[in-house]
Amino acid sequence: MKKVALYAFVIAILYGCGSNDRGELLGVRSQKKWFAERPFGMVSIPGGSFTMGKQDEDVVGTMSAPARTVTVRPFYMDETEITNSEYKQFVHWVRDSITRTKLAYMADFAGGGNLIDSTGTSKGGGIYDFAFAVIDTTNATAYEKYMFENYYDIGTGLDSLKPLNWERELIWDTSEYPDEYYTEVMDSLYIKKDEATNGIRTFNPKFLNYTYSWFDGKSAIRGVGDRKEFLKNETVNVYPDTTVWVKDFNYSYNDPMHQDYFFHPAYEDYPVVGVNWYQAEAFCNWRTKYKNDKVRGKKGSIPVPSFRLPTEAEWEYAARGGLEYAKYPWGLHSTTSDRGCFLANFKPVRGNYAVDGALYTVEAKSYNPNDYGLYNMAGNVAEWTNTSYNPSSYYMGSTMNPNVEDRNNKRKIIRGGSWKDVAYFLEVSTRDYEYADTARSYIGFRTVQNSLGKLRSQTNN
Repeated sequence: MKKVALYAFVIAILYGCGSNDRGELLGVRSQKKWFAERPFGMVSIPGGSFTMGKQDEDVVGTMSAPARTVTVRPFYMDETEITNSEYKQFVHWVRDSITRTKLAYMADFAGGGNLIDSTGTSKGGGIYDFAFAVIDTTNATAYEKYMFENYYDIGTGLDSLKPLNWERELIWDTSEYPDEYYTEVMDSLYIKKDEATNGIRTFNPKFLNYTYSWFDGKSAIRGVGDRKEFLKNETVNVYPDTTVWVKDFNYSYNDPMHQDYFFHPAYEDYPVVGVNWYQAEAFCNWRTKYKNDKVRGKKGSIPVPSFRLPTEAEWEYAARGGLEYAKYPWGLHSTTSDRGCFLANFKPVRGNYAVDGALYTVEAKSYNPNDYGLYNMAGNVAEWTNTSYNPSSYYMGSTMNPNVEDRNNKRKIIRGGSWKDVAYFLEVSTRDYEYADTARSYIGFRTVQNSLGKLRSQTNN
């Protein structure tokens, strides 16, 4: 009995005296310091209430956007539409991942196993320089060893979890291919010689597939079942449809845009088009992954909130720039300034696309930004939103952060009008839609990110 009492006393000492809170409720504080920072290329949109919808005459009589007061939470939004250059970074990352994976499997095949030692040095040269990276578990923690032993090398082919070797630069110049194995892999990834235009072989876009998973939290909340039943896997070909410049316009010569718009460096700062809703969603997922992969492992690092497409309400709130009852992002009831200069890229006169200074799209950072610092919220290219189109969604949705999100509804709201639209579609309250699997030469997108806490500059005031 005395031994039991002694043990109880020791336990009380160990667990009762290990804290200096003196029994007070102090809460659990994170050991990592966190500062709110504005993401690169984005502007801060303050939360607030506004009158959403048509606030003057609905000239086309759709009656699908009645005026009502709604409130949205603060968020960040890209100051411009996603450009060709920015989207090309996504395409190149997918291309390089596919290429490195195929090279690594060829190295396994050619050498009968991994030929990269624990220091990352190739044992064989040539194709073996691109073999899967070796995980050195000599000084690994117990957790790292457990994960390596239980999860490493699960799956086959492109589904394998073997780590890629990103240390070696890929070789794209055919005259510098190191050996026949490397040549064979690259040959398999390019358009076949008898299919190449003018004998110029390019990377086959059919291989540019991005696979990711997302959790259907709303269905999980309302449904019953195992968590894995609500984990969705998506595989999306990420290459934009460059043929939209031809397909969108019958009996029209737009071949130069089809050939050069996404390819030529002259259009790097122009908004990407030919991207459907699923590709825009995949870009958002990749952008989140890319950022978190870069910060993961750094001292004090915390994953960033996910990038995503804006809701329809967020888009309209941001487009208004804080101006109540504005017809356009710049606030005036006219598409020209007091000096007669056009304020956006659209079709102001029937058939006269160039009268505003642009025949097709213009650079993403063109014209004057609205009062939130956002460029081209009217004209240039229309923009995908996260919201599904429903004629009565304004009546159905909540007045707080309203959004009708229905994955089964393929009609998605697009906003802002484009270079080929008349002024009506430039109005901040005008709604339009397109099917999610459809790409157009006049639809692009920009992303948003949830805002958490205050900006660092605000905390110093």
